[in-house]
Amino acid sequence: MTEADASAPHYLGHRERLRERFRKGGADALGEYELLELILFRAMPRRDVKPLAKALIARFGSFAETVSARPERLREIDGLGEAAIVELKIVEAAAKRLAKSAIEKRLTLSSFSAVVDYCRTMMAFLDHEEFRVLFLDKKNCLLADEVQGVGTIDHAPVYPREIMRRALELGACAIILVHNHPSGDPQPSADDIHMTQQIIAIGKPLKVAVHDHLIIGKHGHVSLKGLRMI
Repeated sequence: MTEADASAPHYLGHRERLRERFRKGGADALGEYELLELILFRAMPRRDVKPLAKALIARFGSFAETVSARPERLREIDGLGEAAIVELKIVEAAAKRLAKSAIEKRLTLSSFSAVVDYCRTMMAFLDHEEFRVLFLDKKNCLLADEVQGVGTIDHAPVYPREIMRRALELGACAIILVHNHPSGDPQPSADDIHMTQQIIAIGKPLKVAVHDHLIIGKHGHVSLKGLRMI
């Protein structure tokens, strides 16, 4: 070992070993905190980031929940600077862009699993409730995916007539309603069911069908159509 090797920070060798494991085995070869380390390397080139990566997982629960966390919550973590927060949000944005690109090409009623995967990517780990609508043409291809309401941890405002007005503007023949439950439990509430019935009733004379209402949780989803509530 040379004098330069002996004086080099211990984490440099760790970084190269981690990168090599990723090159050979991909993401499955790494733990969740180790994936975070790879991201933090770029923003913190002169620091051992393993303790910070572990602290992020301990605080938010998982890799997905960490990169999905709002910047103001990430700023609460000691030692996590703006450059590192930007790197995390770039990963989130890239995941959502990839998911949206895939769903735009594949969305038909025969690809229900692809719709669910897309919605989970977009919404499952949000810390607030969000209501979005997928607008479909007569071939059940995606015309638009739009967030119609953003709210608190347990409520997002929804305006059924505005949803139908937008469907007519886009020339949509059908819609899929989607919202998340930040609590993690995707079971529909009485309000969820009542609101869905309202939208169906408004859309029927306009010939805009409601194909489904998906409720997304951290660990699963519920389809109102699957529950025979539509």
